[in-house]
Amino acid sequence: MTKRFAFLLFVLFEVSLATGQTTDSTHLADTITVKPELTDTNVKKTTVRKPAKVVVDTVAVFHTDSIRFSEKKPIDLSNLPLNGMELLKSDKSFNFLGKPVRIQAELYEPESFEGMFYFMVGLLFYFAIIKLFFAKYLANLLTLFFRASMRQQQLREQVLQSPFPSLLLNILFVFSGALYGAFLMRYYNYGSPQSLWFHFQSLGCFLIALYLFKYLILRIIGWVFNLNRAVDFYLFVVFMTNKIIGIFLLPILVLITFSGQVLTEVGVTLSIIMICVFYIYRFIGSYATLRKEIKISGLYFILYLCAFEMAPLLLIYKVLVTYLEKAY
Repeated sequence: MTKRFAFLLFVLFEVSLATGQTTDSTHLADTITVKPELTDTNVKKTTVRKPAKVVVDTVAVFHTDSIRFSEKKPIDLSNLPLNGMELLKSDKSFNFLGKPVRIQAELYEPESFEGMFYFMVGLLFYFAIIKLFFAKYLANLLTLFFRASMRQQQLREQVLQSPFPSLLLNILFVFSGALYGAFLMRYYNYGSPQSLWFHFQSLGCFLIALYLFKYLILRIIGWVFNLNRAVDFYLFVVFMTNKIIGIFLLPILVLITFSGQVLTEVGVTLSIIMICVFYIYRFIGSYATLRKEIKISGLYFILYLCAFEMAPLLLIYKVLVTYLEKAY
């Protein structure tokens, strides 16, 4: 009995010992798993937890985008009621499908007053030289024109005896009159504004041709009808009035060249009125002179003015306006 009891105790001790070893080993394994420095698994977990750069394959992305772009299809316009050509034909604003039209356009050049400034300075300097060297002639001319002296015959002879200053003042009248006419054409929109110098040259040649023609015609009439003295007086009055007009136009040209619109309008209106007054004065003076030399009635003198003064000017004006309308 005692042996059996001892054997039973031995078996129970062995069983408890085996169970304790298993439990200790299991506990030891758990303990080893928990300790970070002794476990490979924990080392792996620590390595995974560290932040790392994510490398993106840009080649793959670009390749994918390029494939995606190439797969886009063009917009389908077949369902529209008009195609491209019909749409161009239906547009009335632009001549897309018609014959090309050739348009000639002038090259734009900004307007410069530098040349005009120097020209006006030269014109004033030219008149200053005449006044400086021929002051007596100029004083006699102004006195004779305004009838301030009773010695008109003596003054007329003194003026006629000075042909050189008379020629210089006639040249001044040509320059002043041509430039004034060119400004009037630009002011009233005749021709191109860029053609001012061309108009100036044309009008200068026109004035020279007109007065040369009138001079020759009057000389021929005086020689044929033996009226040389009357023709001399008439030519003297005509060219004297032209000289005064040439001097009068100098300040008017300065005013209308370098002033604003308001002063330009005032200058143009005043100059036209004064030129008309000068020509009326010339007609009256011419008639008074001719009536003393030859017996002529007022009716014949008016017919002469209409035939030899007004008609050529109106004809030339008509031709000039027609030419400018066709040219521009």
